[in-house]
Amino acid sequence: MQMDGFKKKLQMQDEAQRRRWIFYKAELRRLELKVSYYPGCSLHATGKEYDQSMKAVSRALGIELKEVNDWSCCGATSAHNTNFDLSVALPARNLIAAQKDAMDVMVPCAACFNRFKTADHYLKTDKELKKRVENAVGAKYQGGISIRNPIDVIYNEIGIDTLASKVVNPLTGLKPVSYYGCLLLRPPEICQFEDYENPFMLDKMIASIGADVKNWSYKTDCCGGSLAISKTKIVVDMCDKLMSGAREAGANCVVTACPLCMANLDMRPNRNLKLPIFYFTELISLALNLPGAKETFKSHIFDPQPLLRRVNLI
Repeated sequence: MQMDGFKKKLQMQDEAQRRRWIFYKAELRRLELKVSYYPGCSLHATGKEYDQSMKAVSRALGIELKEVNDWSCCGATSAHNTNFDLSVALPARNLIAAQKDAMDVMVPCAACFNRFKTADHYLKTDKELKKRVENAVGAKYQGGISIRNPIDVIYNEIGIDTLASKVVNPLTGLKPVSYYGCLLLRPPEICQFEDYENPFMLDKMIASIGADVKNWSYKTDCCGGSLAISKTKIVVDMCDKLMSGAREAGANCVVTACPLCMANLDMRPNRNLKLPIFYFTELISLALNLPGAKETFKSHIFDPQPLLRRVNLI
């Protein structure tokens, strides 16, 4: 009996040591978190609010960003509709540039993320295509880096407990729905992001900074994407459906991580259905009361500032 008790005590001590070691490793990794950063075209143009808030949030959370040297357009959203090899070669060029830094590459734009993941998948599974692409780019792709979205980096590397501990301006009064759209999650065998049927990381992240996140059935539905130019009426109908669904869920705003979704939801719905649309990094920046947090809202087409004033957040 005494021996059994002694063994059990040793097991408990081993388990405690194991848990401490896991915690220390996680803290060390968080303190040393460095990633390559691919902003893509949108974040330097129509999605500049995303870039500005992404950089501010990264500084506050201790994520060191190193912008990919000499990056170029990844081909989203048209290259894959015109030339398959080109649709792989364009993101491959950026992946080859990023691999020189030997760090995970963080890609905020959902469309760019999808093209990077797609290129990586085909380069690893099609040897003939890989040869053609490497000849076109003039360099070899090693495939040793991970392609990650900031939702994943913040949720899994920083953690929502750490995020919540930094909140100085809880988002009380905001009732958002999280909108992932298509490109972060599908096709699931390529994106390998999170639960493609019912993703949860963005919901939990925004809830951790004080918002009353509403559940809804449209978080992975399509907004129409680039059809906004060629098939505007279809996109208006799709965005109206999303806004109606958000309102039915009790939301007073929508949170996204995609510049294309942001543009469509900010511009296309009928006026009587529109809701304020935010990049998730804008809300984190506001909750952490970071410098310049309130400035990005001025760039939105549908002004979110009246809502933020009503709930005393600005």
